[in-house]
Formats: sequence, C-alpha cells, structure tokens
Amino acid sequence: MSSVRRLPLRSMAVTCALGSSVLLMTACTNADTTRSSVAEAAPTGSPSGSASVSESASPSSASPSASMNEDQAERRTLVTMAKVTWDKAADTAVKEVSGSKLVDLELKKTSTEATSSTGSPMPSTPNPAPSQGAPEWEAKVATSDGTVHRVDIDAVSGKFFHTQADADQDADDKKEMADRLKKATQTPQQAVQAAMDTTKGTVTGVELDENDDQQVMWAVDVVNTDNWNKTTLDVDATNGKILGQHVDSD
Repeated sequence: MSSVRRLPLRSMAVTCALGSSVLLMTACTNADTTRSSVAEAAPTGSPSGSASVSESASPSSASPSASMNEDQAERRTLVTMAKVTWDKAADTAVKEVSGSKLVDLELKKTSTEATSSTGSPMPSTPNPAPSQGAPEWEAKVATSDGTVHRVDIDAVSGKFFHTQADADQDADDKKEMADRLKKATQTPQQAVQAAMDTTKGTVTGVELDENDDQQVMWAVDVVNTDNWNKTTLDVDATNGKILGQHVDSD
C-alpha cells in the first residue's frame, strides 16, 4: 500500500517537471517570435533618418539667396532696406552746402569712418548716425569754385548725420571739378531719366566724371531687382545721349 502511494507521487513529480519544461519552451518560443516580429516591423534605423533630414534641407539650398554672389546679395539688402530714393538724398545733400551741386552719390553700407566724430558734423542737427552696416547715401557736392563736400545721409530716415570738406583737394583738383560743372549742362535728374529710358531698376549711384575721350558724362548705376545685377550707363553730360553701358553681374 505504501509503495502504491509513492508511485503516483513520483508520476506526479515527473508530470509536473515535464509540464514545467513544456511551459518554459513555449514561453521562450513566444519571446523569440515576438522579438522576430518586432525586428521585422521596425524601420531600418538611423540611415533612413539621416536621409530624411538631408532631403528636407535640400530645398533651402536651392533658395534664390544661395544662387546669388556676395555683391548681388549686398545690393538686395541695401535696396530693400533703403527708404529714401536717390533724388531725395541728392536734395538733402545740396541743401546742406550753400550754392553747391551734386557731383557724386552712392548707396552703400555705413562705414566706421562715416559714424566717427571726425570732420565737421553740424551742431544744429544732432541726428544720430545709423548703425555700422546700415544703408546710407554717401553724397558729394561741389561749389562753383570746385570745392567738394561730403555729406552722409541715413538711407532710412533721410536725415544727414555727417558733413565735411574734402581735405585732399589741391588747386588743380578744384579747377578740374569746376570745369566739369561748367561743361555739364545736363542735370543729374536728366541723366537718370535718360538711363531709365534704357534700362529699368533702382538707381543706386550717380557720378559726374570724364571718359577716356575726355567727354564729361554722368555715370548712372541702376540695379535690376529681378536678378540684382547692376548696370552702369554713361550719359553725355552735355546732350543726354547714352555713350555706353556695362552690366556688372559679379
């Protein structure tokens, strides 16, 4: 009887051991299957992620600014920021020096020199200088004796902030400038109109000069706001005819 009772206990132990083994194998198999399923469902990993970042960045590299060179980008910045047109700046400059006429005007970045206290700032107009790199009109006007004065004008507010006589001029320089003024029967406004009849854009510079044939002319800079190239047109200062033009795409 006692041996009969032990036999079922052993059988039950064996059965339990076998059952535990089967359960353990089943659990391992399920775990392996789960890991395999997860691995198959997961994305390929970091390579595809880096590819998607690269693809999203590519449109910005094709933006218009990426295709422009440094000069074109600077022209775009200056023309876009400037609120004062060339003719308004010219009027301001001429008014600051009695009896003067415009001989040079250029839209450019405000330099350290322009914002310094050198020269002779007018005490009656304490206008602050724009920050360095902001757009300004650098104008030069000359009196009938050929004396040149530089006048710096804020291209956003339209107020002048600095003026001084050209200390580097000698007697010959003054005589040369006075002679140009006498020969130039065309005003800068007339020269600009002749230039604008030839090409369209924004005027960024006007200068009274002479060409290689010693013809007095107005050099007018016009920036095309579609491609930001600059065209310089040489206009005869005696009759308003176009003597030549050059496109600066650099």
